[in-house]
Amino acid sequence: MKAVKSYKKGGNVSLKMGKHKSRSGGLTAAGVAKYNRETGSKLKTAVTTPPSKLKKGSKAAKRRKSFCARMSGVKGPMKKPNGKPTRKALALRKWNC
Repeated sequence: MKAVKSYKKGGNVSLKMGKHKSRSGGLTAAGVAKYNRETGSKLKTAVTTPPSKLKKGSKAAKRRKSFCARMSGVKGPMKKPNGKPTRKALALRKWNC
């Protein structure tokens, strides 16, 4: 009888700044790998290619457009009280939104 690996629900994965989270926004490749390993999901890294370089209608272009549409509608500030950009603003910038 095979043991079935159980995964955490809700994605409560501890990700460290610098190693797993990019200071320029989003997750690093190591962060994505850790998240996928601990939750069993199929998360991918950000599409950082400029829109002008992406082939129109490609999978990457569609992922980028979808992310930008969803993330741009998220409520919340783009700057912290100290004037630095929030994680939301950094992610939108990284995805070229």
